[in-house]
Amino acid sequence: MKSFIITVLVALFFFLALIFGARNEQVVTISYFIAQGEFRLPIVLAVVFLAGFLISWIFAMYHIAKLKLALRTLNKKISSLRAKQTIPLQCRK
Repeated sequence: MKSFIITVLVALFFFLALIFGARNEQVVTISYFIAQGEFRLPIVLAVVFLAGFLISWIFAMYHIAKLKLALRTLNKKISSLRAKQTIPLQCRK
């Protein structure tokens, strides 16, 4: 449910950026290291927003995968320690 809400919020921000860009039909000049180009503002906003979203998503997926791997490793250690243990765990009162 949480991921659905986040996806809807991202889609809403993207939609708002497109509306803002559609109302501003100005041509902006973007200077690269070597060249220079002129683009419409809605295109620039959409590309920059999507690039930032994708870069953030890649970093988030990397950290989530790293945490899941650490959790899996620790769960295996716990299960191996429980298997070695001769006295069963008692319920806490």
